[in-house]
Amino acid sequence: MSSRLYPLAAGNFAIGTGMFVTAGLLPPISADLGISVSAAGQLMTVFALAYAVLSPLLAALTARLSRKTLLLLALGVFVAGNVLTALAPTYPLVLATRVVAAAGAAMFTPTASGVANALTAPERRGRALALVMGGLTVSSAIGVPLGTWLGSAASWRATLWMVAVLGVAGFIGVAAVVPRVTIATSGRLRERFAPLGDRRVLAVLGSQLLLFGAAFSAYTYIGSLFDLPLAAVLWAWGVGGIVGNQLGGRFTDTYGPRKVVLISMAAGTVFIALIPVANLGLPIALVWGFLWGALGWLAGPAQQFRTVAAVPGNVPIGLGLLSSAQYVGLFLAGIAGGAALDAYGRTGVVVLSAGTGLVALLFTLVTYRESAVSAKVSVPVR
Repeated sequence: MSSRLYPLAAGNFAIGTGMFVTAGLLPPISADLGISVSAAGQLMTVFALAYAVLSPLLAALTARLSRKTLLLLALGVFVAGNVLTALAPTYPLVLATRVVAAAGAAMFTPTASGVANALTAPERRGRALALVMGGLTVSSAIGVPLGTWLGSAASWRATLWMVAVLGVAGFIGVAAVVPRVTIATSGRLRERFAPLGDRRVLAVLGSQLLLFGAAFSAYTYIGSLFDLPLAAVLWAWGVGGIVGNQLGGRFTDTYGPRKVVLISMAAGTVFIALIPVANLGLPIALVWGFLWGALGWLAGPAQQFRTVAAVPGNVPIGLGLLSSAQYVGLFLAGIAGGAALDAYGRTGVVVLSAGTGLVALLFTLVTYRESAVSAKVSVPVR
């Protein structure tokens, strides 16, 4: 199993680095382009909105392609978008190129999860999804701190060139290792949204939107919340994310997704509220960052598992909608977090983020229902 899934994780590593590293580059971006820090934060916001909107549209347009072909196309578009960002001379052009990069990401990540689900035995599905999505968490531990350091030492544009190189490496891995997989799915746009008629699906999507809205209201502007070395704090968060993502997959297989999701949401909300305490000293911040990352990322595999359980016969579409909900949350987080930062400073961001986390927890407690459909239904593959 692992040998075929690692290139998918590598592709997600490149995509995660390209998206998350923006949070560590806001000062150099704002200085280079002559814009405010909150305006620089909108690079992540635009990326997230483009991802959310384009994911179902591109999924419908590419439904007839083999999954391997689609994965390669997605990484090619992602690499091109980052190269264009590195070359763009003005803020409007930089924003436009983030849409191109987001289009590649919107095609790749849901497809990678669908392929992992299709290639894996049901009893190991949680761990397989954790492995593939682990590329995102590993990016936050390695790619983001490295990119943040490179952006400070050289320029933020050098970081985007680094992201493009990572995308090329993922492309080569997918081309060499991942088998050709065709998953039965509809190309009709109306059918892409059909799962929204299922309350179980809406419950998962609502939880995902609020979960990411809470976490990334703080994460997007984390450079404005800490007076400590930012790369070190991001590294601790990323290492914790790796641990949490892997444990989340195992715990989901062992204890079921409900417990994992609720524990992750509750703990993540508490640690967001503790940001002022974490800022008291670097050792405290490193422990805080690790625990926030570990507990916050527990929910990732569990949320995907919930989606597979809700739409076992329509897994690619379900996972695509889950990704869209995630990036709508990121989009709203970028706008709301920037507004809170401008109006109330770092305290406003912390209050907004923790408050949204509490809403996410309450929403999930009220709406979560165990699926009557087993997640162990196989997906047609040929």
